[in-house]
Amino acid sequence: MLKLPFQIGLIGGGNMGEAFIAALTHSHTAEPPAIWVSDVDKRRLTRLQNAYGVNITNDNIELYLNCDIVVLAVKPQQMEKVLSQIASKPHGKSVKKKRIISIAAGVPIKKIERFLYAGLKESEKKRLPIIRVMPNTPALVLCGMSGMSANRHASADDIRIARKILGAIGHVIEFPERDLDSVTALSGSGPAYIFYFVESMIEAGSRIGLRPEDAKTLTLMTLKGAHALLENRHEGPEKLRRKVTSPGGTTEAALSILEKRRVKDTIIYAIEAAAKRAKELSR
Repeated sequence: MLKLPFQIGLIGGGNMGEAFIAALTHSHTAEPPAIWVSDVDKRRLTRLQNAYGVNITNDNIELYLNCDIVVLAVKPQQMEKVLSQIASKPHGKSVKKKRIISIAAGVPIKKIERFLYAGLKESEKKRLPIIRVMPNTPALVLCGMSGMSANRHASADDIRIARKILGAIGHVIEFPERDLDSVTALSGSGPAYIFYFVESMIEAGSRIGLRPEDAKTLTLMTLKGAHALLENRHEGPEKLRRKVTSPGGTTEAALSILEKRRVKDTIIYAIEAAAKRAKELSR
């Protein structure tokens, strides 16, 4: 994979920030000397530097000045402080082009623009394209799913570069920003739904007499195998489900309870509730 010829900075060295660092270095999308990370936790910064060889700083402005691509990997409640910090400095409005990538959930592009574009001319805004991304936690093991939306100032080249960075942590699909709340509900929160179901299967295994460690192994390997079937057999989930369900058999007995308890409807309602909440948070 060809390396990106840019300095890449991450404001925020938490789990997702580290996932980006690990992915960029592992895939050789960027080498450690081209990566910067800032964080308020000095011990975490030292650990990241020792683990990956990246540049560290507790000064967001220093990172901003030194980087061509800035990934905002802070919690949503910290975003205003970080954006104000960058925008309030004269050198924060640099003539050098900088690509901004935000992975903060529920923070719309217009809010980022309100801070970073304040007082800028249109020609200056074009040198500061903003791309909003909704990744998910499997990015920690390089199996992430990201939804991406770019603002009007992002060129095709800006989007290509963002896709290359996000491709290092998994898969990425481009969406209109209005769809990112739905992306958040389905894939952003999605791992939690899977973990909940796995948790329930393991508990059920223990209740029907299996040792907890065996119930866990059976559940995880079943999940892995089912995923492999979905990915490799090119058959939809409904068709594969029907193949497992023999009339009058054990699977049918289980599925009849799920249907009776309206589990499918409940899952759909739950994801709709997540989407509604995502919309509320992004106002």
